[in-house]
Amino acid sequence: MEDILIKNIIQQLADVETADLWIDENFEKKLSLVDGSTAFKRPIPEMHSIAELASHLIAWRKEVLSRLKGNPRGLEMSDAANWRTNENLKKHGWEDLLNEFYTTQQNIIAFLKEKDDSFLHTAYPHANPSFPHDYNYLLIGLIHHDMYHLGQMGITIKFLKIQQSDL
Repeated sequence: MEDILIKNIIQQLADVETADLWIDENFEKKLSLVDGSTAFKRPIPEMHSIAELASHLIAWRKEVLSRLKGNPRGLEMSDAANWRTNENLKKHGWEDLLNEFYTTQQNIIAFLKEKDDSFLHTAYPHANPSFPHDYNYLLIGLIHHDMYHLGQMGITIKFLKIQQSDL
């Protein structure tokens, strides 16, 4: 049983996209409920749109892949790319954003398929010295991050449905 850990992480990354999970949700299922007319709507001003959430996930997936390749940290919480505006995102369109969303996950999986368990235990060379961590930490964090925002998407979609039924 070789490379059990990396295979497990790859499976989790793939599962959150399309699998029949115990939580009965995945991105494919949730995002199939959204189209170009609803993707950019904020049900209430304080809540992110589905497009904003997808863009945020894309930004962090790209960042994690860059870090997995050994690059220095590039994206910070305060960066504009972390939370792009609906106005900016509308210029690219929902279909392009959705394609990029799935492509970023496929890129991470393709990269990991070339690695083994020892890679996961490799220290990330550009970590904050007061908080050293390995690549496993980055990937587990990415999975948690995806699941957190999957839940947010579910809440946003519920609010959008309520608003549509009130019309």
